[in-house]
Amino acid sequence: MKDFAAIDFETANGYRSSVCSVGIVIVRDGCVQDRFYRLIHPVPNYYNPMNTRIHGLTRDDTDSADYFPEVWASVVPKIEGLPLVAHNSSFDEGCLKAVFERFEMDYPRYEFHCTCRASRRVFGHALVNHKLDTVAKKCGFNLDNHHNALADAEACAAIAMAIL
Repeated sequence: MKDFAAIDFETANGYRSSVCSVGIVIVRDGCVQDRFYRLIHPVPNYYNPMNTRIHGLTRDDTDSADYFPEVWASVVPKIEGLPLVAHNSSFDEGCLKAVFERFEMDYPRYEFHCTCRASRRVFGHALVNHKLDTVAKKCGFNLDNHHNALADAEACAAIAMAIL
């Protein structure tokens, strides 16, 4: 796969519609062409302490951020015509569908590919697990800022370029 958009969402709480940040890496002809990161005002707007421990974001970070429809309007031209790639794509696709539904937006049926499933096929039992940081390291990518949406999207893009 040479053309795709790697995507990662972080959420504020247990609701998949509570996306609070998005990272996207655009790959064309096998090369990274663009990176996009935005904070998002989550809905519902509260932070579960467990989520904050994972990604470090709080309500103070996102209270003045744009809501999802405004952020997504900036994303659409970047990803148009590209398949989306995510590590554990069922989570990120679920977030995308949930937030589209929450804001009563028509979901355009994005094509998703999963680097976690691909890792299981390619590496099997050669890895202790198939978590993003483990697979990224195997593919030669150093994931220093795990759970930052852009850093995770960059790791996902590196994995996809290596094994998809």
